Amino acid sequence: MVDCRLRTGLELLAHTWDPLVIVALRGEPLRRRAVRDALGGVSDKVLTEALHRLLANGLVSRRSFAEAPPRVEYALTPLGRSLLDGPLLALGRWLDGHADEILAAQERAEAG
Repeated sequence: MVDCRLRTGLELLAHTWDPLVIVALRGEPLRRRAVRDALGGVSDKVLTEALHRLLANGLVSRRSFAEAPPRVEYALTPLGRSLLDGPLLALGRWLDGHADEILAAQERAEAG
């Protein structure tokens, strides 16, 4: 049986946009629109779902400001930062060396 901790960890990367939101939040806190603009191509619904998942997993924090109009900012928590600086950074380094191989294999598979 697969380790539950491994399943939990893989679930953090299972949704296409979640790791991308984490990378978008690597700098300063951002408003929702700035996160969406940084990602490009994500729908409002999908971004909302991703932010909710990341909040529920303790990877992102949400801060509301009592202003008119209301303002909300999202930021990485220390846990989210550790995911970014650890596994996601390692995955990025691995992809730097192997993405072309993966893309070539995918093209071969599509060609039959």
